[in-house]
Amino acid sequence: MMAYLIRRLLLTVFVLWGVGSLVFAVLRLAPGDPAALQLGITATHEQIAEFRHRTGLDRPIGLQYVTFLADASRLDFGDSTVSDAKASTLVLQRLPYTIGLAISAMALALILSFPLGMLAARSAGGPLDRGVSFLSISGQALPSFWVGVMLILVFSRDLKLFPSGGTGTLLHLVLPAVTLAAPLASVLTRLIRSGLIGVADEGYLQTARAKGMSERDVLIHHALPNVMIPVVTVAGLQFGHLLGGAVVVEVVFAWPGIGQLLVDSIANRDYGVVQACTFLIATIFLVVNLMVDLSYHYLDPRASALG
Repeated sequence: MMAYLIRRLLLTVFVLWGVGSLVFAVLRLAPGDPAALQLGITATHEQIAEFRHRTGLDRPIGLQYVTFLADASRLDFGDSTVSDAKASTLVLQRLPYTIGLAISAMALALILSFPLGMLAARSAGGPLDRGVSFLSISGQALPSFWVGVMLILVFSRDLKLFPSGGTGTLLHLVLPAVTLAAPLASVLTRLIRSGLIGVADEGYLQTARAKGMSERDVLIHHALPNVMIPVVTVAGLQFGHLLGGAVVVEVVFAWPGIGQLLVDSIANRDYGVVQACTFLIATIFLVVNLMVDLSYHYLDPRASALG
């Protein structure tokens, strides 16, 4: 266990270095001058030169990279060139909104996927199974921004049940959480359905039925635990994707999370904030993946993930 954790931590450091280096390179290679974008077309050459000197953009690219790595190792991404606040502070202020949205979407997806997947498995090949499969395929096929816009038009503009954007109450959370949960619930539903159908004829299930257990108890107590590893794997990976995939949803619903901040910072070429956002998202993604791998040991002691 300890050797495995050490290997994963070393791999995490390497991955974070790669992510940071890639973002650093992409930002510097992107067209446009950050100084001109920040100061506007009325800025003089002296003002642009002073801005570039103050932010370190006039230094050689190699020196900028070394400085970036040294500061990132201390979780210091500099100041925002837009608000003059610490980049890490701005990101941490937005983090609770994104985490809350991701957790809500994940909880909703799990609440929907387990009963739907079990119902589809119990009626495999029947009308209910085909209906659930149709909904699952539709949930995966429809783009999130379109689903979000349709939800706003129906439930906000026409029915006036939920706010169309912003934050402040739990009602503001409903539409963005549903939009994010729809594709994830579709994936998990199909995964649970196929997993339960795959083990339906296993001997231990036949034995449980022979003992007089109801089909519902057989599914919940015997079949479902044996399909949990792939479900946990996909759910864990998708939770990391929720943080990154929330960008589109946050923009559609004007949700003040990391995604909205990242889009605004990219448009403004705010290097420090962009680097802090991507670093934090990558870190959360890696931590979630590590927790998923560790959970294998408890879900199935036979799993060899821990080596």
